Amino acid sequence: MLEWLAAVRSIITYLEVEFMKRIVLCLLPAFLLFSIVGSSLAKEASGIVYHDLNGDGVYDQGDRPLKGICVSNGREVISTDDNGRYKVSITGDDTIFVIKPRGWKTLFDEQNKPKFYYIHKPAGSPSEFEHAGVAPTGDLPKSIDFPLTPQQEPEQFKALLIADPQTKDLAEVGHYSHDVLEDLVGTDAAFAICLGDIVHNDLSLLEPINQASSLVGIPWYNVIGNHDLNFESKDDVLSDETFERIYGPNYYSFNYGPVHFLVLDDIEWFTPGRNGRAGSMRAALGDKQLEFIKNDLANVPKDQLVVLTMHAPIYGFTEEERQKLFRLIETHPHTVSISAHIHRHIHRFFDRHDGWMGDQPHHHMVTGAACGMWWKGFPDERGIPHAMMSDGTPNGYAILTVDGSDYQLDFRAAHYSPDYQMEIMTPEEITVGEISSTDVYVNVFNGTEKSQVKMQWGSDGEWVEMTKVEEVSPNFRKMITYEASTKNEDVMTMSKDQVCTHLWKAKLPAGACQGAQLLKVRTVDMHGRQFEGCRIVRVVAEKPAAKKQVIGELSHQE
Repeated sequence: MLEWLAAVRSIITYLEVEFMKRIVLCLLPAFLLFSIVGSSLAKEASGIVYHDLNGDGVYDQGDRPLKGICVSNGREVISTDDNGRYKVSITGDDTIFVIKPRGWKTLFDEQNKPKFYYIHKPAGSPSEFEHAGVAPTGDLPKSIDFPLTPQQEPEQFKALLIADPQTKDLAEVGHYSHDVLEDLVGTDAAFAICLGDIVHNDLSLLEPINQASSLVGIPWYNVIGNHDLNFESKDDVLSDETFERIYGPNYYSFNYGPVHFLVLDDIEWFTPGRNGRAGSMRAALGDKQLEFIKNDLANVPKDQLVVLTMHAPIYGFTEEERQKLFRLIETHPHTVSISAHIHRHIHRFFDRHDGWMGDQPHHHMVTGAACGMWWKGFPDERGIPHAMMSDGTPNGYAILTVDGSDYQLDFRAAHYSPDYQMEIMTPEEITVGEISSTDVYVNVFNGTEKSQVKMQWGSDGEWVEMTKVEEVSPNFRKMITYEASTKNEDVMTMSKDQVCTHLWKAKLPAGACQGAQLLKVRTVDMHGRQFEGCRIVRVVAEKPAAKKQVIGELSHQE
């Protein structure tokens, strides 16, 4: 009997052991995974923000910790304590960055790109990408420190806003250098922000673009555009690996003078694309970035001007996401947003009809492209295509001028005088009988719905109010028709015309006599500033018989 009981106990013990083994074996993978993930989620990045007295980028004896400086992981925004220290949560792939405060500057590299971040990517970027991303960073450093040095930042300053250089080869890097960058050397602007589409898909061109841009001699911030992505990525998460290696976080913020700048990533990449394409993009911010904007603005005084920069225009967002963004920035009464992407120059004012609930409409400017119509069209004497944009506006860039919480936005046509702010369109020659039936069109490049435009026909004529219209620029339509008719294989013809949102129209007043007549146009912009332009028109009794004229053909001798 005792032997039988011992045998039963032995069997029970064996079964209990085997049962526990199986439970452990089943739960072990989950336990290990939980341990790894839990350990990763529980990690914190920590460090110090300090006044780098000797400028060596190393926290050493004599350097002074800075209290109340904001640091972010792209979601949370943490302020440094009395000892200049911060702690912020970090996952397996994060970028930690300091939000530059007013009156201080971060480090810059040899190409004038700001170095204000630390990328934590232990395994690095995918190695199969055509263009290299971030190399493996290994274990998280014990201390991620951010050096700052003081600088003067006045209430009044200028910033350059450059949209879509979009160069597809080295020849177009040359176009951009000669047509835009050379005129900016010696600028009094405090810094520049490139609003995305730095290149056209070939990310190897980012290096020559950066080299050329650095010669302007000012700090250079960059927004990511839809042509600056790693297209091998299956989703948006890894689409910015090369951009991240070269420029740092795909979104962040900084202060300069009385202004808080938000540099945003509103390009969402996904595959497969629409209509059989390998991939596509849409204008979107996403919940993580919206969380950062909310936490970031919580540290910005309400009376401070907030400037949002992005690549795709706000009106391209879904209604739901646009309203989410509006709710966040409505808390600050002084805001303006600036984008690029569509290769036209447009001003929009969002009001209650658009769901904007702020006291004053929100001003959004789409900046005209530096490459214009993708460096297309007949070349000028320098060999650079005229690149007129589809709304008839020349290629160029914008200038933000700040005075406290007030701002002005200007458009500068590339390689033209700053005074060139409009194109006046009339026939070269008209008869006396045609005067009162002749239309005058004026493309005021930086015109808005708040602009006033008048014209004067003849030196003693009355100033006549012109009417804002939304039509195609006659000169652009004439240009693309002519270029297409030449069938010149050496010229990339431009895309179809688009409605111009800053076009004014009026009939010429009757009464002018024969001879050369002066047509003046005067515009007052939304800031109350006045600009003028003029055009000389010949008035004849009747038009002479038409002569055959060949334009643009060159004879070649071998």
